[in-house]
Amino acid sequence: MTELLSTPRKNRTKEHFQLALIALIKEKGFQHVTIKDIVEYAKYNRSTFYTHYRDKYELAEDLLETMLLGLEEAVGKPFQSKQKISTVHLSKSSFNIISYIYKNGNFFELITYQDTIPELHTRFPQTILKIYQDKFQFETIDHLPVDMDYFTRYTAYGFYGLISHWIHTGFETSQEEFIEEVIRLAQTHMASVRFVGTD
Repeated sequence: MTELLSTPRKNRTKEHFQLALIALIKEKGFQHVTIKDIVEYAKYNRSTFYTHYRDKYELAEDLLETMLLGLEEAVGKPFQSKQKISTVHLSKSSFNIISYIYKNGNFFELITYQDTIPELHTRFPQTILKIYQDKFQFETIDHLPVDMDYFTRYTAYGFYGLISHWIHTGFETSQEEFIEEVIRLAQTHMASVRFVGTD
């Protein structure tokens, strides 16, 4: 769970700064992290840091944007565009998003800290909601008529709640068990899911 990003070699320095920021936030909290701390931890000099970032806030924003974009991209990997799948046939491969969060657990553990990357606590659940709204269409069991906007929000924030709890427990439950529980819960109120694209 220490893996962060699959970046090209040219971005390796940025990745080192990002990893340093994550470790330092866990050690002392975001507000107390200085540029001096970051460059010393990453074993670079200040001029190298300022080649890439203006300050720690720009570094934090780049890290957050990169990770949340990766989250969105991970979702679509198991599906073909316009593919409809019955919840009966959901499997581990349907939940690449969970594998992504687990693989990048070093970053996502930052939600368990109060003094953490600015806006992480709001933008992470907002990204989950955006994924559910933009990339999926849901069908209720027996075509039960409900307000689909409410249904989507209910489902997205419910999923985020489960993810948040899993992270707060230190990923105590295995990926496989966690995905199985999510599938069982989905089957209680969803008949099918349609992936509507990667745009």
